[in-house]
Amino acid sequence: MPAEIDFSDGERGKLYREGAELRFSTVADDVLRPAALSRRGMLRRGIAEGVLEATRRAPVVALLGPRQVGKTALAKALTAEVPAVYLDMEVPGDLAQLEDPRTFLRQHGGKLVVLDEFHRAPEVVPRLRDIIDDDRWRRRDGGAFLLLGAASRDLMRQTSESLAGRIAWLEMGGFNLLEVSGAADALRRLWLRGGLPSSYLATDDGHAMDWLENLVRAYVGQCLQRFGFRAPASLLRRLWALLARLQGEEVNMSSLANNLETQRATITQYIDILTNLLLVRRLEPWHPKVGKRLVKAPRYYVRDSGVLHRLLGIHSRDALLGHPLLSKSWGALLWRTCTR
Repeated sequence: MPAEIDFSDGERGKLYREGAELRFSTVADDVLRPAALSRRGMLRRGIAEGVLEATRRAPVVALLGPRQVGKTALAKALTAEVPAVYLDMEVPGDLAQLEDPRTFLRQHGGKLVVLDEFHRAPEVVPRLRDIIDDDRWRRRDGGAFLLLGAASRDLMRQTSESLAGRIAWLEMGGFNLLEVSGAADALRRLWLRGGLPSSYLATDDGHAMDWLENLVRAYVGQCLQRFGFRAPASLLRRLWALLARLQGEEVNMSSLANNLETQRATITQYIDILTNLLLVRRLEPWHPKVGKRLVKAPRYYVRDSGVLHRLLGIHSRDALLGHPLLSKSWGALLWRTCTR
């Protein structure tokens, strides 16, 4: 058992043995260790220690991932153990506190400041640069900022471009094979239901698939509007389902446009939307000759296996085992684990 130590300045930590060495960890370190996460009723997230390390190295850390992937839960697990303040930019009361960002953030100097859905308050992000630079000039610890977003780095670039050289980017996905129990039942559940926590931890497969259906409907409706996209929900749903059927194959945009009775430029735009919202992963072609890379078509993967199965109409393990895309589904799960 690690020995807990209290210091005169109020800092608390634990002394533990790692191999032949004795090491010391602060409470901030310990909260993201696997045992600490288990005590809080959470599965161990492989990215947790990377988030903590990034907040030590950079004044601003942006943690990106699709909705419902667990970003907020991970951030709140950290804020429960270290001096921190959490603000959700979709909550009017929290947003109102940042009407004068400089004054408010100065009151919380030295703390970890979490801004959830930070793209909802683009006017706040440039102010962070002034605060960070002022702290550097005064040679004092101004704490760190953790920004949570549900879109890709390219989509967030305009919001955060003023933080160039001051921001570290991390991407978070759902549970992968390395984060769940090695028991066969846990692996089968992860494969069928996917890695989104609410789906993976559902009471049964039926509830998981119902939750995933509601998530898909929310994405092609409300979530798009929150990011300023305008696209017919029915068309986007059909396109998403077609990409699921073409999982890992080269995509012919003209053929997709004909099937959906729309223009090729529209299809390209809508696929970019799904990619930027971290729902679909684009794999660019590779060839030793650069010229051939430019003419070959990219491949697309629905990121979460549960969402993939929901779009394909797969509701049970038996239906999955008998589906023509069985191998592609399993391959996508392995790829997500390798690229976590």
